[in-house]
Amino acid sequence: MAFPLLFAAFVFGSATASQHANAECDPAKSRGSAQPSVAEMHEAEALYLPTPHPVVEAMLWLAKVSPADVVYDLGSGDGRIPIAAARAYGARGVGIELDGRMIQRARCNAREAGMERLVEFRLEDLFRADLREATVVTLFLFPEMNRRLLPKLLAELRSGTRIVSHRFGLGDWPPERTVEVYGNPLLLWTVP
Repeated sequence: MAFPLLFAAFVFGSATASQHANAECDPAKSRGSAQPSVAEMHEAEALYLPTPHPVVEAMLWLAKVSPADVVYDLGSGDGRIPIAAARAYGARGVGIELDGRMIQRARCNAREAGMERLVEFRLEDLFRADLREATVVTLFLFPEMNRRLLPKLLAELRSGTRIVSHRFGLGDWPPERTVEVYGNPLLLWTVP
């Protein structure tokens, strides 16, 4: 199975990249540099909880990401999922994030990983973002946000687009597959 080999390469690559982190990517050093906007304060319902790196790799593996994919991460935080999709699979990654400080950090992380040419991060409300280009969508959002997001996903995503959620479902739409990675449920759907 390819998952263990990709996981080992991802963990090694992540450790190497983090050893070379500079002050620009250090959240403790950049915290006071920007005040949150009204839109960022509205984001309280989308608390930043980073997806652990082994779970990121499992999400991408579950979605069967390939170089032909465009992976959209809704609520992308520090950019770890789009960067991992680019590094491990050669896919294009797009992060949608409402917090400008996290966008800055994600862009820095992409530079450090050497993935700038394959990833981009957009300061947008995920409910207003244009998702039509995505072939894979990843989520780690609370259940109510997922439920509210479902009509948009079904309206904008093309047939065959894979959706992977860390931990929470998409309202009443049952997943076609569920796996558990280190106690973290991952759910997969394919847009009909």
